[in-house]
Amino acid sequence: MPAAPPTSIRVLREAGVIEVAWSDSPPVGLPFHFVRCLCPCAGCIDEISGERTLNPADVPHDVAPVKLGFSGNYALKIWWSDGHDTGLYTWDLLQELARQCSKSN
Repeated sequence: MPAAPPTSIRVLREAGVIEVAWSDSPPVGLPFHFVRCLCPCAGCIDEISGERTLNPADVPHDVAPVKLGFSGNYALKIWWSDGHDTGLYTWDLLQELARQCSKSN
C-alpha cells in the first residue's frame, strides 16, 4: 500500500532542510543536499541497472529548492537552484528519506 501524503511540507531555508510531517509521526528535516543527491529521476539513476549515476560531489553543497509543486496526489516535484527539476519524490520515497534522517540523528 502506498504511503499517505504528508500533512505538512515546509522549506526551512535557514536550517537548510525540507521539513516533512505525517499524521502519525513528528516532523523530520531533510537536508537540501541529501534530498537533491537522492533524486530518483532517469538523469540521476540509470533506468536499466537502477544504479545511481549522479555523483554527489557534482552537486553544490549550497543547493536549495527554488520551488515546490505536486504531481497528482503521489509525489513532490522540486525545482533546485542548480537547475535540476526532473525528479518526482513519491510519498514512499520521502518516508524512506525521513527514516534515514531519523536514524542518523
